[in-house]
Amino acid sequence: MNTITQDFVLDPDDKDRIAYLVGPEDENLKQIEKRLGVKISYSGAHFHLEGKAGHVKKAYKLIKSLYVDTTPIKGSKKPSEVTPDMVHLAITETTSLEQDSTDYSGEQAKGSIDSLYAKANNFKTKRGFIKARTSNQSDYINKIVSHDVSFGIGPAGTGKTFLAVAAAVDALERNEIRRIILTRPAVEAGEKLGFLPGDLSQKVDPYLRPLYDALFEMLGFEKVEKLIEKQIIEIAPLAYMRGRTLNDSFIILDEAQNTTVEQMKMFLTRIGFNSHAVITGDPSQIDLPRNVRSGLKHAMEVLKSVEEIGFTFFESSDVVRHPVVAAIVNAYDEYEKTHEKDNQHYYGRNSKNDSSSTEHSEKEVSNASNN
Repeated sequence: MNTITQDFVLDPDDKDRIAYLVGPEDENLKQIEKRLGVKISYSGAHFHLEGKAGHVKKAYKLIKSLYVDTTPIKGSKKPSEVTPDMVHLAITETTSLEQDSTDYSGEQAKGSIDSLYAKANNFKTKRGFIKARTSNQSDYINKIVSHDVSFGIGPAGTGKTFLAVAAAVDALERNEIRRIILTRPAVEAGEKLGFLPGDLSQKVDPYLRPLYDALFEMLGFEKVEKLIEKQIIEIAPLAYMRGRTLNDSFIILDEAQNTTVEQMKMFLTRIGFNSHAVITGDPSQIDLPRNVRSGLKHAMEVLKSVEEIGFTFFESSDVVRHPVVAAIVNAYDEYEKTHEKDNQHYYGRNSKNDSSSTEHSEKEVSNASNN
């Protein structure tokens, strides 16, 4: 593919906004150059791009879009900051659009950066609108909205928990539910922490911290604390769910790969009237003892044909954290495939059976979901 160049001028010509766009020492532009494989130079509002045609076109749209993001918020003259995180997310979004150019009706997506997600639902929280960044995230949002029970399965950093919490906050603020219940199994991540000081709440808080973080980001610390005091938001270990019937609730089970088969069945049978449940997990990061089967893997097999349940499977391309996270996920996946026989010998015969059955069930669930 031939190298092309493109020149354009940002309008309006505002040196302060341009400074926020390019970032300190042009770090935002350097990230775009590295990720998209283009060369960028500029003088004031005049920009010059050089690279392969598709990459230059993508960089042009990206820079124009990020410049819009520098528009000062109402009541302020100071431009809005463009952070490296914002640049990363914008690149991820445009890359996903290029890889998946069809919308849900099978028609070709049209030029707008948001066209692929025209039918997707946005969640409105205190921090503003939260929308899908990849096609799988868009599918996940729609499954959450359209199903009483939905699963988000895939590697870390793909937005499974964050989007589920956003959906719960959105439903609460629209008075569709009366309370949010967030839970996860209290399983140590491959290490023994020993005795933990404090009361029961202080002992389980470390396991539930990611859920707190998501809530604080969307609602603010003070509001979250007030809602917890009023028991409108409840954050508790999975063991506390036994014997309860949860009506008018939005229930999120996080880190579901660390549930046992019995715990998963117990959780799924807690769901009451006018309630939604979202189960998230990463089957590649199970911290259960070797002889204990993951409740998430088992549920993927048992529930694959239940029409009322939605499944979304995420991939490394959906990772919205630092770009190196996707590379790490891919490297581990490739290593495990290459050394499959060694892993089977090391972990025993059950590892092969569990791994192959899980891979088979993922394909079957995905096909059933698409049909």
